Amino acid sequence: MRTDESFWRKCSSCKVPIEFKAKYYVCSVSTCNALRTGYVFCNVSCFEKHLPGARHRDAGAVEKIAGNTPYSAEEPLASSPQRKMAISSPNVSAIQSKNQIPKDILVVASKLKDYIKARSEMNTSQSVMDILSDQIRRLCDDAIDKARIAGRKTVLDRDFEG
Repeated sequence: MRTDESFWRKCSSCKVPIEFKAKYYVCSVSTCNALRTGYVFCNVSCFEKHLPGARHRDAGAVEKIAGNTPYSAEEPLASSPQRKMAISSPNVSAIQSKNQIPKDILVVASKLKDYIKARSEMNTSQSVMDILSDQIRRLCDDAIDKARIAGRKTVLDRDFEG
């Protein structure tokens, strides 16, 4: 246990220090607020940034008060019972459903066009960006599955290899 720090913990999303006895938020889903993971968030916006990667069906931000020593157990709110804030963001629900994942272009078009031009003196159709983005999505989905099977929450370069 570390005792040399002048703050309670850092936000799991933005890494801003959370002061002793300050208000913070945890995810209402048990796998996120377990001792092993221990996600804490300095505000609801940081909590919302965590949701797309966590892929929860129904999650809320639970408001708590930080302990008075680094990494100490959280204390309940003194003035009121713990409040769960339900988050209903259209972006979160869109990301959670595979059928509704945004179909944005994942390639920097100008860089790709410059590469093809320099390599072959050819122009590049705009429709190439859609096809390449679809292929990148498939590669990413496979890499996500490999990371999940390995028990990780981080996709690594090796997850893209053969």
